Amino acid sequence: MTIESIAVIGAGQMGNGIAQVAALSGYNVVMIDVKDEFIQRGMDTINFSLSKLASKEKITQEEADSALSRIETSTDMQGASDVDLVVEAIPEIPELKAEVFSNLDQICKPSAILASNTSSISINEIASTTNRPNRVIGMHFMNPVPIMKLVEIINGEHTSPEVTNLVVEAAEKMGKTALSCQDSPGFVSNRILCPMINEAILTLQEGVAEPEAIDGIMKLGMNHPIGPLALSDLIGNDTVLHIMNVLYDGFKNEKYAPAKLLVEMVEKGELGRKTGKGFYQY
Repeated sequence: MTIESIAVIGAGQMGNGIAQVAALSGYNVVMIDVKDEFIQRGMDTINFSLSKLASKEKITQEEADSALSRIETSTDMQGASDVDLVVEAIPEIPELKAEVFSNLDQICKPSAILASNTSSISINEIASTTNRPNRVIGMHFMNPVPIMKLVEIINGEHTSPEVTNLVVEAAEKMGKTALSCQDSPGFVSNRILCPMINEAILTLQEGVAEPEAIDGIMKLGMNHPIGPLALSDLIGNDTVLHIMNVLYDGFKNEKYAPAKLLVEMVEKGELGRKTGKGFYQY
């Protein structure tokens, strides 16, 4: 089997980025979402991104136009019926993902690979909603997708080696570095990253230092491109809290308990950049 066509479920920030890099690398893509307005917003973002890349001479205008011509859109999940690979990029709501994967299992051809861009939800749980757990895998792109090089490949308990190899090859064709791990709470990326962010929040909560000092120490002393508190605001403090809860529930270990300050901020709606206020004002 070879992967020649890809469906991306979700036209939001992650979905349109995945559709863009897939189309740029030569794949025929169908980007699917529930409303025309979401599709239009996603296509506007892709158009803007490709124009920017062309203006900076990272790609030619011909390459940009060719990529756009390879992207179809649909508000009907049936648009994924004949593709080789589906990449789901919808919100991190377990019940919603379960419903989508169950539907895709009925719609897609038996050979199709079903991948999730989830950052924290168990691939085994997602696979259990289908009749093809051997063809379900995690394909965790980093944000912003067109720029970040990593795709974290998460193998479920039943994911076949053939599926892993095909997905790694697809990610590499998209210009990404694909690094694999086994299904486990938080996988590798967020198991390491989010407790670090949580520790920074505890440091602030305990009055050890102000946000600017905490972030500055990590940037200048540890060579991080962005401080952990600013990164939490960028990711979304609600998302960080969700992942900490996944880790806490998964490992049953107090070291993964989310900081009280993080819980309080999310309850107040101080989610970071998307609400204009988090650890910093935006």
